[in-house]
Amino acid sequence: MMFKSKIKWVALGGLVLSFLSLLVHMFLANTSAELVQYHVMTGFLEDLNVNVMGKQGGASRKLWKKVKPLEALQPYANPRKKYPVPVHKNNGFIHAKIFGGFEKIRSSICDLVTISRLLNATLVIPELQESVNSKGIGSEFKSFSYLYNEEHLINSLKNDVIIVKDLPPKLKEARKRKECPIFKPKSSASPEYYVKQVLPKLKKGKVIGLVIIDGSCLQAILPPKLAEYQRLRCRVAFHALNFRPEILALTHQMLKRLRASGQPYLAYHPGLVRDSLAYQGCSELFQDVHTELIQFRRAQMIKQKLLHGKPSVDSYIQKAKGLCPLMPEEVGLLLRAMGYPPMTRIYLAGSERFGGQRVMIPLRAMYTNLVDRSNLCNKYELNKLLGTETPLPLSPFNYTPTKTTTEWDHAGPRPRPLPPPPGRPIYQHEKEGWYGWIAEKDSEPDLSAIDLREKARRLLWDAIDYVVSVEADGFFPGFNNDGTGWPDFSSLVMGHRLYEMASSPTYRPDRKFLANLFNSTRDNLYFPRRNWTLAARKHLNNSLGDEGLNRQFHQSKPSSFLSHPIPECTCTIFKQFGNTKCPKWLKESFTESKTQETKITDENEQQPDDETDEWQSGSEDENQSNNSRFEQDSEIDPND
Repeated sequence: MMFKSKIKWVALGGLVLSFLSLLVHMFLANTSAELVQYHVMTGFLEDLNVNVMGKQGGASRKLWKKVKPLEALQPYANPRKKYPVPVHKNNGFIHAKIFGGFEKIRSSICDLVTISRLLNATLVIPELQESVNSKGIGSEFKSFSYLYNEEHLINSLKNDVIIVKDLPPKLKEARKRKECPIFKPKSSASPEYYVKQVLPKLKKGKVIGLVIIDGSCLQAILPPKLAEYQRLRCRVAFHALNFRPEILALTHQMLKRLRASGQPYLAYHPGLVRDSLAYQGCSELFQDVHTELIQFRRAQMIKQKLLHGKPSVDSYIQKAKGLCPLMPEEVGLLLRAMGYPPMTRIYLAGSERFGGQRVMIPLRAMYTNLVDRSNLCNKYELNKLLGTETPLPLSPFNYTPTKTTTEWDHAGPRPRPLPPPPGRPIYQHEKEGWYGWIAEKDSEPDLSAIDLREKARRLLWDAIDYVVSVEADGFFPGFNNDGTGWPDFSSLVMGHRLYEMASSPTYRPDRKFLANLFNSTRDNLYFPRRNWTLAARKHLNNSLGDEGLNRQFHQSKPSSFLSHPIPECTCTIFKQFGNTKCPKWLKESFTESKTQETKITDENEQQPDDETDEWQSGSEDENQSNNSRFEQDSEIDPND
């Protein structure tokens, strides 16, 4: 009996241990993604050239210092004149549909709020066609709430414009019957256009529809008497237009991971977008199928009258004019000339990087800590943003061979010559790919349901990259002011950084100057002479201040006000600047923050420097540049 009881106890213990083992395995399965992410981030941190306290040497610290001439600029977009609060009894409702990607959506929303204020109308939350056309996005999201926080937008602008989520029932029925007038304004539409042509129809029908395609529906530069409307644009873009909480929570985690151990990071947006490259004719900067895709898109844009020019242009002439982007390899060489160490953290922004990973290889070879959202977040974290998506049915694949096997089998007695054997079937996995059609068809196929869903997801990825780029310790654009006249990602980021923290390092390079600079040392890009390095460094340092701001004002502001929101949306602390003087409370907060920064700077300067300061003397700078030549990887030597 005792033997049997012992067996029962052993069996019971085995069951308990099995149950505990099952619980442990379930726990590890749920947290495995986080553990993998932890190991990835640990390796990412250990690979950095930092000391125990996470401090940097003197040379590196100077690269992240604030631009002193711009410290006086402070964000101040509040109304400065008599500004009446909107009333519910107004001229009617404005309902809008916005076509385009992230940049066009953000710019168009700011214009819509401004127009609603101008016409004394109520704005209905606009429809984002990128998410409406996507089949099977999360059922918990509407088109606007897929990207932005509706409640925050409505509450933040209650003193500017009345915003509602939907039309009243009667007007909604009238819109379904297509009884409301619809306008398709251009990006250069003036306030007079809305007052003289749109306002009478609005008063008559109490609702109008706007279809926005160009990424804007109001001219960028308004008359001085309408300066309050420009400040309203700033309040919308930089205060009211917040992303939904799930996006902000994830970006907060990404910022913590990027700044772990107190290290700064640089955000870089390549700007390699197919439409922009085709518009300027930069096809020859790429290889293989990417060149054909750009050329095809350029011919398509000419046919659609989006572009007036020749189908074939010399890309290198365009690049010498500054009309093509700085390639990632060139950006890496410029950062190296500035003195950024090889272990600098660089965040790669942008949901579309035309050319794939091939064009990023030289930059990744120079800066191994080049990361993007896929490196900082696991799939579980990214998929949580998508919500509960409806599964899409796989497109059926029917293979119809050109030659059947029956012709082969009934070809007659041997050795009679046989017909060619049937062709090998082309399977589904060989047909997939966004560029596979270029080798078979003369026209680009329509977007599939999967493609439409991916375009909607790109809105989320761009939103993440936008926040990370704005909050970065430094920003470098690859292709801002692309000349298309449409809003671009880099210009919006630069404008937001200029508004919130004007003194934070934001490079505004002159691509024409840099193209000529690279052409002068094309045979020795990786081992340039010292005067070339000094010229590149001087140009980039000047682009941080007044020289870069003047260039941005003349090149970017005429097409996008949000890319250069000064002086309308800023004020100055010091009298010597010819701008609006800041109020007293803003001066006090600036003085307090400046005092805290000074304390932190003094603490950092007390730490011993582990690096050689490149700016101490010319001889030390020359020695360091000579030594760095022998530290480069032999795999990236173009003469090897």
